[in-house]
Amino acid sequence: MLSLTGWVSRGLVLLAMVLATASVTTSGEWGEEGESHVQPGQGDGGTVGQNHPPPFLRGWGGERDCQVPALRPKMWLKPSPAAALRSLKQRSPPISCPGAFLPGVTYAELGSHVALTCPGGNPNSTTRWQRHGGSGLPSDSGVQQGQLLLSHVDLSSEGTYSCQDGAGLPLGSVVLRVGRLPGPPSVSCRASNYENFSCFWTPSVETHLPTRYITSYLSPVKSVGPCVQDPGRPLTCTVSKSQFWSLYRVNVTEVNPLGSSFTLLNIIAQRIAKPDPPEHVRVEPVPQAPRRLRVSWEYPSSWRKELSFQLHFRLRYRPVLHDSWSVIETSNMSEEITDAIMGLEHTVQVSAKDYLDAGSWSEWSPEVRAWPAAAGQGDSVEKVATLVSLGVFAFFALVALLLFAFLVWIRAKKQSKEADKHQELLAAATHLKALPKGQIL
Repeated sequence: MLSLTGWVSRGLVLLAMVLATASVTTSGEWGEEGESHVQPGQGDGGTVGQNHPPPFLRGWGGERDCQVPALRPKMWLKPSPAAALRSLKQRSPPISCPGAFLPGVTYAELGSHVALTCPGGNPNSTTRWQRHGGSGLPSDSGVQQGQLLLSHVDLSSEGTYSCQDGAGLPLGSVVLRVGRLPGPPSVSCRASNYENFSCFWTPSVETHLPTRYITSYLSPVKSVGPCVQDPGRPLTCTVSKSQFWSLYRVNVTEVNPLGSSFTLLNIIAQRIAKPDPPEHVRVEPVPQAPRRLRVSWEYPSSWRKELSFQLHFRLRYRPVLHDSWSVIETSNMSEEITDAIMGLEHTVQVSAKDYLDAGSWSEWSPEVRAWPAAAGQGDSVEKVATLVSLGVFAFFALVALLLFAFLVWIRAKKQSKEADKHQELLAAATHLKALPKGQIL
């Protein structure tokens, strides 16, 4: 349980974050309502665009080899995303990424018409073309002014094409790669703790071409930073030292030689909080208790345990041979199962969630199995305990029954006395009525 100090600390942090977020949103820096695409089940909404990236990005995952057209952040954030995109299209040339893709390669879109130029060739001289690999030139190809013309190229059109002059001397070669424009990547984000969050994405289009990603974020203090990509975790980036209750705008731009496409996602770290599963889950039998198992676990290593940001847990368990789970919620770091089935192996898992119910539950921890203590002396002890409990219950039930019977008897006796008295009064009245008036006087 959170102590009073923890509640006060967390409340002050929450108030500060809310005020910081409010100062950003009320100033209009996060944009107004416009044409947007909300990705299912993710954040507050997203915007997708094609062929032009957002203006505040630089580099391939932090590298500086790719220059993206730039506008001031305020020019991007004040209008609606759609208006900013239109402005960007009017102002910005295509992306320039020297050395980003293979030199000496011509890239073409599937279904397009391509003209390959012979390196070192003369448009006014005779030029002959051939394709390496013995597959020959496509049937609908042609040569015009030294260029090889290919119609409606597809993946089978890829290859190395070489050219020769009229005397058969080689002039050079061109490599052709065919693919598609990138589509807006599908992006989701998750905060595994209250200090950092990570975003994950998947391409929406199979482009068949070399692809790179530009990832960045805009923070509540209006600063732009890279969402750092880890080569060991492809299609993932991380924002460090984030503010738990603040609004962030995350950008993921997919770029290939034909163009680019991006997705913008507005998120609040608190809403995407999802801890990693608890670690070091242990299940042990309880000596002399064949219907009990003791379960303990530890915080996930990614969630730094602090007074203001604690977790609560849920424990689920079942016999291995059964399908239905029993679930217990607790704020403790251990729990005792009291209704295990004797003689059956049980499987146990634990998950975690922010103590104040922010975000969602973690995934379940890996299954851990254990057997309750064998039936024996413990079984006799439990039977004796059960019999004692039943005896105590029967004693109190008997006392209650006797007390009830005594009260009923007292009431019945009282009612009997009142009835006798009433009968005597009635008899006396009848006797007086039968006497002559003179005798009564």
